[in-house]
Amino acid sequence: MYFLYLDDSGSVRNINENNFVIGGISIFENHMHWFIKEMDDLAKQILPQNPHSIEFHASEIFSRRIPPWNGMSKQSAIEVIQAVLSIVSKSYTQNSAFACVVHKKSFLNLDPMNLAFENLCSRFDLKLKRIYAITGESQRGLIVMDKNSYESGLNLLSINFRELGTRWGILRNISEVPYFVDSQASRLVQLADSIAYSVFRYYEAKDLSYLEPILVKFDSEDNKIHGLVHLHNTGSCYCPACLCRL
Repeated sequence: MYFLYLDDSGSVRNINENNFVIGGISIFENHMHWFIKEMDDLAKQILPQNPHSIEFHASEIFSRRIPPWNGMSKQSAIEVIQAVLSIVSKSYTQNSAFACVVHKKSFLNLDPMNLAFENLCSRFDLKLKRIYAITGESQRGLIVMDKNSYESGLNLLSINFRELGTRWGILRNISEVPYFVDSQASRLVQLADSIAYSVFRYYEAKDLSYLEPILVKFDSEDNKIHGLVHLHNTGSCYCPACLCRL
C-alpha cells in the first residue's frame, strides 16, 4: 500500500499571491518508519532536550518569527529546510514527490484547492496503475492531509471522484476518503509541507534553491514528469513541469 501525504502552500484567498500549491510525497508502507526516524533525528539535532516539540513547517522556519526558529540566522533556517528536503532526495526509489501548482488568475471561476486536489488524486492513481502494469503487484493508495477548513469539502469531492470519476477518468486504486491529521503529530505531513513550500517558492518567487535538489524525485516515466504539474493559461512556460510536455 502507498500513502500520499499532502499539504498546501500559499493561500487561496491572498490576492497578493499568484499561485497556490498542494504538494507532498507518496510513501510505500514499509518505508514510513525510515522517514519518521530521519525527521526525528533531525529534530534531535535542533532541540535535543525536547525534539518532539519541533514542528517542521517550512514557511515558519523561513520567517524565523517563532521559537525555536527565531533564534536562528537566516542561513541556519535555510539549512534546516534543506535538511528536511534532503530526506526526500535520498529516499528509496519507490517513493516519489507530487505537486500541483495552480495559477489562480487563470481559473477565477474554480476553487484552486479542488482543482489541485483532483489533479493529484488522478496522478497518484496513475502511479498505482503503472506499478501494476510493470510489476503485476496490485497496490492500493490512501491520501493523508493536514487538517484545514477544506476537510469536509475534500471528503465529499473524494466520494464523487470515486463514484463518478475525475475529468481524467475513474479512480480505481485509491481507498476511502482522505484522512486529515494534525500536522504537529505527523512527521510525514511536515515532510509534505516542505515539498509544497519548495514548489511554491519556485513558482511564486523564482527561487529554485529548494526545488532543484528534489526535482528528480517527482513521479516520472521516460523523462516525462507526471508528479509535477503547472496549471495556467498564461501562454508559454518553461518551468520543469511544462518543459517536459512540449
